[in-house]
Amino acid sequence: TRLAEAEARVHGSTVDEVHFHEVGAIDAIVDVTGAGLCLNLIGAEAVHVSPLPLGGGFVDGAHGRIPLPGPGTVELLRGFPVVDTGVRAELVTPTGAAILTTLAAGAGRMPAMTIEQIGYGAGTMDLPGTPNVLRCLVGEVTDAAATETIVQVETTIDDMSPQLYEPLMDRLFEAGALDVFLTAVIMKRSRPGTLLTALCPPDRVGDLCRVLFEESSTIGVRWTPMSRARLQREMVTLATPYGALPAKVSRLGGRIVTVTPEFAEVARIAREKSLPVREVLDQARADARRVVGEQGGGDHRGRPP
Repeated sequence: TRLAEAEARVHGSTVDEVHFHEVGAIDAIVDVTGAGLCLNLIGAEAVHVSPLPLGGGFVDGAHGRIPLPGPGTVELLRGFPVVDTGVRAELVTPTGAAILTTLAAGAGRMPAMTIEQIGYGAGTMDLPGTPNVLRCLVGEVTDAAATETIVQVETTIDDMSPQLYEPLMDRLFEAGALDVFLTAVIMKRSRPGTLLTALCPPDRVGDLCRVLFEESSTIGVRWTPMSRARLQREMVTLATPYGALPAKVSRLGGRIVTVTPEFAEVARIAREKSLPVREVLDQARADARRVVGEQGGGDHRGRPP
């Protein structure tokens, strides 16, 4: 879908009118399907990539001579970290860009891990002084907390109705924000204002900026790449006297440190059974502590999200 959307934007048409004459429809289907199948077979839980290496120059296509990387590729790489290699050739194709920017949470340093499998893929084009090789490492994260690259997007607003923040935040989450929060600030001329902060993967910066310009009164947005450490997380189902309740399990080096009941589900169960929310939450926390104890976890805080 993203590949079709990028091609449609470049050609000024709709997704239904796109023809993959440059990309190669069959090749694109095989590449995308193959990538998904391989990730499924190895049981990959996350994909990490380095900043994508771009080449330069020109190539002749159906629309005449176009610059490299191609327009479709650049559209897909909007907001994603890249690096100029100086190589005069196409190093990242539209299909490759679509696969990596969709599957990877962002681009940055390789996480600390125990390498278990190594794969290489070599291209047929000879690049002077540069190996035309893609390497994939498969492993298990070993550090205390997994690290990833995210971007902090910010803007300050002092002339917008408070009623507009709710739909604005909803749109930001729909555009790929990981978190959005508001902070009261004093701006120039002693005006009370609001600092809006959104966290997102690197490839979603452009989407968030567009939402901010469309849905708020801001005329400028700034962003800062940063590293984030987070615990390994997974969803489980707790068996409670009130029925099944989803909970988030966080692990530190494979050891369970927290089991957090999903508060929205706690509130729903309490509402359906006409019980105090606190009563259902206390029971869920007790069941969560039992899970931690059975699996040899550490201190459980049981905080609602």
